[in-house]
Amino acid sequence: MDIETIRDYCLAKKEVEESFPFGETTLVFKVRGKIFLLAGLDNPVLQFNVKCDPEKAIEWREQFASVQPGYHMNKKRWNTVMVDGSIPGRIIRQMIDDSYQLVVMSLPKKSREGLV
Repeated sequence: MDIETIRDYCLAKKEVEESFPFGETTLVFKVRGKIFLLAGLDNPVLQFNVKCDPEKAIEWREQFASVQPGYHMNKKRWNTVMVDGSIPGRIIRQMIDDSYQLVVMSLPKKSREGLV
């Protein structure tokens, strides 16, 4: 999986915007103004951060060596995923889906309208 595939997958979700608020090497995806994925574009191996349920975050880390506590993020709720070929694409998509859903569900009820 490459950055274009991840980008297309994120942008296909309802009301997702992309931006570079932290500089030109960190691509950020937001839903209704809240971040659900950050991708570092300047690393030799593509990596991105996703929000996770705390128990699921630990589970992913135990299952895959290429999943680590979120770099520069809340280590309990965010994972950094290195896209080195060791994680199947369906699992990467599931991580992205989970992150998006967690962020949507954290929005005020009125803001969730049309997303759930």
